[in-house]
Amino acid sequence: MLVCQTGASLPSVATQSAAAAGAAVALSLAWKAGQWPGPVAYRALLALTLLGASLAGWGYAAWRADMRLADSLPAEWEGRDVVLAGVVASLPQDFERGVRFDFHVESSAAPVPAVISLAWYRGFRDEEMHALPEIHAGERWALRVRLKRPHGNVNPHGFDYEGWLLQQGIRATGYVRPSESNRRIEARAPGLMYAIERVREVVRERFRQALPDRPYAGVLVALAVGDQRAIPPEQWRVFARTGISHLVAISGMHVTMVAALFAALAGWGWRRTPALALRWPAQQAGVVVGFCVALVYCLLAGWGVPAQRTLYMLGCVALALVLRRDTAPSQVLALALGVVLVLDPWAATAAGFWLSFGAVALLFLVSAGRVGPEGRLVGVLRTQWAVTLGLIPALLVLFQQFSLVSPLANAIAIPLVSFIVTPLALLFALLPLQILADLAHGSFALTMLAVNWLGTLPWAAWYQAAPPPALAVTATLGCLWALLPRGTPARWLGLAMLIPLVLWTPPRPAASEARVTVLDVGQGLAVHVQTASHDLLYDTGPAFSADANSGERILLPYLRAAGVRRLQALVVTHQDNDHAGGAEAVLEGIPVDWVRSSLPANHPVRLIAGARDVPCAAGQSWEWDGVRFDMLHPVPDVSPAKINDQACVLRVEAAGRRVLLTSDIEAVSEAGLQQRDAAALASDVLVVPHHGSRTSSTPSFIAATSPRWAVFPVGYRNRFRHPNPEVWARWEASGAGLLRTDESGAVSFYLGGAEPLPEAERARQPRYWHGR
Repeated sequence: MLVCQTGASLPSVATQSAAAAGAAVALSLAWKAGQWPGPVAYRALLALTLLGASLAGWGYAAWRADMRLADSLPAEWEGRDVVLAGVVASLPQDFERGVRFDFHVESSAAPVPAVISLAWYRGFRDEEMHALPEIHAGERWALRVRLKRPHGNVNPHGFDYEGWLLQQGIRATGYVRPSESNRRIEARAPGLMYAIERVREVVRERFRQALPDRPYAGVLVALAVGDQRAIPPEQWRVFARTGISHLVAISGMHVTMVAALFAALAGWGWRRTPALALRWPAQQAGVVVGFCVALVYCLLAGWGVPAQRTLYMLGCVALALVLRRDTAPSQVLALALGVVLVLDPWAATAAGFWLSFGAVALLFLVSAGRVGPEGRLVGVLRTQWAVTLGLIPALLVLFQQFSLVSPLANAIAIPLVSFIVTPLALLFALLPLQILADLAHGSFALTMLAVNWLGTLPWAAWYQAAPPPALAVTATLGCLWALLPRGTPARWLGLAMLIPLVLWTPPRPAASEARVTVLDVGQGLAVHVQTASHDLLYDTGPAFSADANSGERILLPYLRAAGVRRLQALVVTHQDNDHAGGAEAVLEGIPVDWVRSSLPANHPVRLIAGARDVPCAAGQSWEWDGVRFDMLHPVPDVSPAKINDQACVLRVEAAGRRVLLTSDIEAVSEAGLQQRDAAALASDVLVVPHHGSRTSSTPSFIAATSPRWAVFPVGYRNRFRHPNPEVWARWEASGAGLLRTDESGAVSFYLGGAEPLPEAERARQPRYWHGR
């Protein structure tokens, strides 16, 4: 299944059918081989079973993917008004300018996918904000909407939003158009899952009213109903640095605890009721009740992979007890794994899948086969050590960091969160007494006193560039070897196999050479320039909302994965949001030596940078590792009429190759650059001015720059309709190779001896769901 999900394309229907037939033949022969005695037959059994299972998994995943991709929005219906009716199928999520929710489409005037994600804004662009109607889960609405096909930013080691939408079954996104036809049809649409979403919303609102403006109210909502979106980013950063993120979600530990509590209560009551105890053993009755309670809790919690894994494992244990079968823990885990993948073939692409199943497998590894008495404290320390060590390779691959204070933070937080905070939150969800909410919040606040202190330690977390797969596999095998029971020879070699992973650094350009990467930040600009020992970031992309920006979501994860721990320079070309929106997050998230900008004196970025900030000015230049940087614009003591014409223009020259970064300059600035020194504009690679706006890229400027490659940093179906068709035609007529980030993803060029050729991220890491 994982091989299928990482493929650039899906196999044809004929190939899928052949895989299904091959799987049936292989498994049939395996069954026959199982009837024969001898080691040869046993080896044939294993080989045929592996072959049949592999073909079945690959073919099944491809078949499910084909069905999901078929439920898509036709390209000709993008950007057109569509009237449809359906049900609000998820918890409505408030954001700065409106509310967002999933919508199950029941009827439509166009071929619309069954599940879409909608935003309903209080106002568009510069419109005056207006009130929205109350929107609740489980309501049936008639709406006029405008949709587009799934699209996300594609950057090296970045979050694949398109893949996430596919896993969620969301095949189009869009927004509600202002219209008198928008109306609520029914307040309570029938259906079990709609009823569950209504209950989740009631519980969430109960916490919001009981704990207004409390800092950890979002954590309690997450523990009760699995809605984590109210937890602010700064809290997530602390949780990640201290390794307790798993405790503020519906984890397997919480589900198991709730199931065990109700199983014990049911068994206690069953034993004291002779009529029941004589009909059915109390132990079996208790585990069945515990499983049913766990099922309800998982449904209320949003049905995440960790909750599913725990529920299926509890189901296997309950079934084994009811049938009086002795089942090995590894079989229970394998069966749960199989059920998760059959229900959701895309689960293997989620980080939670690997961390969840990996943690449980590690617990089984260090606890299986132990004999003799063992103290509780020793057992707790051993399991914490196993999970901490064993998950290091996965954490570095998935998040490029792991917590060094995790064992201590978890030793403090696990007892308090699992046995005090979570039970109190669930009790408040069932019994709305204010004292329960206050006690739950106070208990978590007390927990965070120590955790916050641990998070402030400079060595709290280890940050590492995204490692190559071979190192990650080697380190994983080493960790497993080190965790084998005492008496295993040379266990220390396992730890030694971890060293290359944590010390690995990605290769950098050679002296006098550079790598330039135009990142995919949507409708905005961010460019990373790397030399042998220096890093420069040119612009920082847009801010999406008050608490979300490209600096936090795209640039910092990219820099961390690329092994960049410090920026020698940050250039913020001008104050437009699509260029400066992520600058504050960058300055707060990574050390920056100095800043060049054309920002007003009272701009927050200049206030944060302080003495490090110097205004951009033509004539500034510096050299790093044999690579020359020249600022060509703006001219000192000249105040252009437009903000765009204040933008910093930077030329990078390495190994005789040039890249020209032009930001948002328009025709006036282009003419000034040509008048001052037209020869200085000749380039091999050029980032097109102002995203290809009609107010820039004059014919004379195109002729003066004459690049081999021109990159348009634009957002998919952006509201400005960049690039302008006439501008695109002018660049195309120049003979330059044209690239746009909404189609190519991030685009990288290496400035060395040879002609720089583009490396597009969508082509480097193709996935079948990208489809562009």
